[in-house]
Amino acid sequence: MRALRYYDRVGLLCPAQHSESGYRLYTDEDFARLQQILALKFLGFSLEEIRRCLSCGPTALRESLAQQKAMLQERRSQIDTIIRALDETDGVLQCHDDDWEAIVHVIQVMQMTQSNDWRKKYLTEEQIKQMEELSKASYTAEDRQKLQAWGANFTEQDQQWATQQWNEVIAEARRLVAAGSDPAGAEAQAWAGRYLALLEEFTHGDAGITAGLKRYYAKLDELPAEQRAVAMPFYAEDWKFIEKAVFQFQAGASPSNPE
Repeated sequence: MRALRYYDRVGLLCPAQHSESGYRLYTDEDFARLQQILALKFLGFSLEEIRRCLSCGPTALRESLAQQKAMLQERRSQIDTIIRALDETDGVLQCHDDDWEAIVHVIQVMQMTQSNDWRKKYLTEEQIKQMEELSKASYTAEDRQKLQAWGANFTEQDQQWATQQWNEVIAEARRLVAAGSDPAGAEAQAWAGRYLALLEEFTHGDAGITAGLKRYYAKLDELPAEQRAVAMPFYAEDWKFIEKAVFQFQAGASPSNPE
């Protein structure tokens, strides 16, 4: 069964033993765990959430169920809002079938209810709340308005692309650090250019946003690792390399550089 092979590969359900020919052999306890996995999956839990529930026991399961229930209730509220907007529009169109303002109203309602809903596929309510609290503590009200405006049309696909780009940049930085690469070398400088370009996409070159971002991760770093809504992007030992590589890149790009 493909699902069993996948659960084994990701460490969610590893068989108790294997036959001489390599076949997985599952016990009654393994079967009971599989039932738990399938039940939680049916309820909409991600594999990472399932792993946490199974490893932490009943308390974590109850907490997760409460979060899942809250998410579904909020989603139901969003759907009810859309239905009300559709009903209102239908009533208007019965009298004025060319009332485009009514149609635009429905579109706006649907956009508002769906704009951030995708985040809940990846983050719990608690994680989202912590990130919002860190944001309020790190950015000025004016800067938060800028971020909100910039992110108004930020889609799940945009986030997936950004995550992929940052994962590649983070992995490359760790590879360069592990290899003892020269921060001024060609590889490190190519990396620094890509790193700064990604930062530019988020900050738009705004000094206030850049300062707020630094405060955000400084405050995040103060929290115990197990309490962080998101992981720190780089290890402590990575930063010395990053600072040197970025300094060299910016110095080389400076108009005052002899080149």
